[in-house]
Amino acid sequence: MKILHILKKPPDTNVIKLINVLMAPGDEAEFKPLFRGDINWERLVDDIFSYEKVICWW
Repeated sequence: MKILHILKKPPDTNVIKLINVLMAPGDEAEFKPLFRGDINWERLVDDIFSYEKVICWW
């Protein structure tokens, strides 16, 4: 499964643990760190619709 993780702030240890728990063998993950500020918003919207699962971490 293709999973997109959208991160509003740098992940702490709890978020990293949860991400690892959610990943099943064979899953592909991509991370969009919004806190870096260099976001292509049009690309992000396209990615949201192209991934099978999207998780937003606040």
